[in-house]
Amino acid sequence: MSLTASLDASSVSAAPGEETAVPLQVRNSGATVEEYRFEVVGACAAWSAVEPAVLSLYPGDSRTVSLMLRPPRDATVPAGETPFGVRVVPTGEQGGTVVPEGRVTVLPFTETTAELVPRSSHGSRRGRHQLAVDNRGNTPVTVRLGAQPGTERARVAFDVAELQVAPGHAEFGRLRVRPAKRMWRGTPVTHPFQVFAATQVPEGQEPVAPVLVDGSYQQEPLLPRWLPRALITAAVLLIALAGIWYALLRPAVKSAAREAVTPEAVRSAAAADKSKAPSQGDTAGTGADAGAGDAAGADAGAGASKPTPSPTAEAEASAGAGDGAATPTSAQVRVRDSVGGGSNSSTALQVPKGHTFQLTDIVVQNPQGDAGTVVISAGENTSALSLGLENFRDSDYHFVTPILVPAGGKVTMTIDCRKVGKPVGARTPSRCSESLFLGGTMRPDSAG
Repeated sequence: MSLTASLDASSVSAAPGEETAVPLQVRNSGATVEEYRFEVVGACAAWSAVEPAVLSLYPGDSRTVSLMLRPPRDATVPAGETPFGVRVVPTGEQGGTVVPEGRVTVLPFTETTAELVPRSSHGSRRGRHQLAVDNRGNTPVTVRLGAQPGTERARVAFDVAELQVAPGHAEFGRLRVRPAKRMWRGTPVTHPFQVFAATQVPEGQEPVAPVLVDGSYQQEPLLPRWLPRALITAAVLLIALAGIWYALLRPAVKSAAREAVTPEAVRSAAAADKSKAPSQGDTAGTGADAGAGDAAGADAGAGASKPTPSPTAEAEASAGAGDGAATPTSAQVRVRDSVGGGSNSSTALQVPKGHTFQLTDIVVQNPQGDAGTVVISAGENTSALSLGLENFRDSDYHFVTPILVPAGGKVTMTIDCRKVGKPVGARTPSRCSESLFLGGTMRPDSAG
């Protein structure tokens, strides 16, 4: 072999971002002039070169070339020892290639950056951020996270105190910013803060200054600005609606129901009929009997099982029977019922013999706000109304086509109490209590 080549140092250290030269001795021991080419092999070939790249030697001559090591200052070249070789290839003698070998140690370096994502946050209770730590060095690092003191009105807390970051990678540390005091209302307040990422370097290396990142958190009030105005507007609207109901609508509904059947007009008509009747004594006797029936009806409203017709209805029916003319007739009854134990009924009106009652108006009152069912029956097996007590307090009905109740028929109210209501500002009663007021016309049958 007419070629010898050797490195002055088989082991060398190279700092990232810097240039390191390693001498290479080449000797032509042949008898002819020879040209040599150099090729670097190994992991460091990408950032290494021989200068000059081609060398010509006379027989017996020797020269020194330089192997230039230029590791880049980034995370692509890890720190540590890397083997390499320099292939010296003669141009004329292909079989006489020589490859001197060595080892290069890439020195470690540390470089970290940090970024706060997002830079600013807002909220009434807390702000959420992430601190992104990027390791741009060539060795793994441990990064300590923390907040710089600067404001006492907001507290910064990290989920983890340290991050392990590999070369060329980024890790995220979540943090929360909480205000020291809650703010119920007012103008939003901005709290600036500062966090840091301190890299812990191994012994023997120069310390690295921590990376400081600024951020801000805008504390918003717990109650939005529009809430007080909205509450005031809603309260004024409710008061206005309640005033309209109690001042206009409710009296109008009640008056319309009572104007349809006026007890004073019914009594006046009955009195006029009595004065024209041939046997006023009998009529008076009937009125007296009706007064006794009223006392019995009151007992039935208190829970008695025997229903009794209303005195007004019976007296007016008798008056109408005296002269054969149609008579306006009204009646009322109150029924009480306890919870459980079945329903309770009471008769508001019973049609006398030889007459037909034309039912045109019904008013049902539930002043206590009871819960259960009420059924208004007119005649035999005829249910005029069936209502849920919890659905109304006052309910009135007017029929264009009257409900006909024949002679001997009854208009009754049946109560089935499920829950006793509680009147406003009073004690809870022991029983449900509902009232029925009805009106219509009592006509004699043509056969009578």
